[in-house]
This record gives sequence, structure tokens and C-alpha cells, in this order.
Amino acid sequence: MTRTPPEILQGTVDILILRTLAWRSMHGYAISHWIAERTDGVLTVDGAALYQALHRLENRKLVSASWGLSENNRKAKYYTLTAAGRARLKSEAAVWNRYADAVAKVLSPG
Repeated sequence: MTRTPPEILQGTVDILILRTLAWRSMHGYAISHWIAERTDGVLTVDGAALYQALHRLENRKLVSASWGLSENNRKAKYYTLTAAGRARLKSEAAVWNRYADAVAKVLSPG
């Protein structure tokens, strides 16, 4: 079984959430579900880590939040990517892509 080192996941939670919200506004459970589904269950972000990150991003004005009804007709807080969040996503994605390329070069044979 493959496991995700927690220290790597903690360093990527913000960018995972920002990228998820680039698709559309979502509530916390939908964000968590989308990330797990998109990564075939390799990465999961839920519970305290998810909501701490959402509050942090909201405080930094990278996402905005408003109350609405979920698919189950329950009250849920929906998060939307702001213009500042889109800019941060663009710059952070470039950094992560360079990092991933560098790691892939080290891991590849020869």
C-alpha cells in the first residue's frame, strides 16, 4: 500500500484547495471528495487540516465564503477562489511544477 508522507501533504494543502476551487465554488466536503477522486485516493485532505487551510486562505483573501444549500439540502459554507487566489495559484503551480520536474529527474534512471 502506498502512503502519503504527512509533511508533504501539509505543504501542499493550500495549492490543492486553490486548484480545486479554480473549477467552481464548493463546500468543504466537496473539496475533500474532489481531491481524493482526482488523485485516485492517493491524496486526502479532510477534517481539521481541510478547515484550517480554508480559514487560512479566507483570512489571506485568497478565497471568499458564503452560506448556501448543499446537494443534500443542508446549510453549507461555499468557498470561491478570488482574483488574488487565482494569482497565487498561478505562481504556486509554477513553483510546484518546477519542483516536481526536478524530483522526477532525480528519480529517473540514468
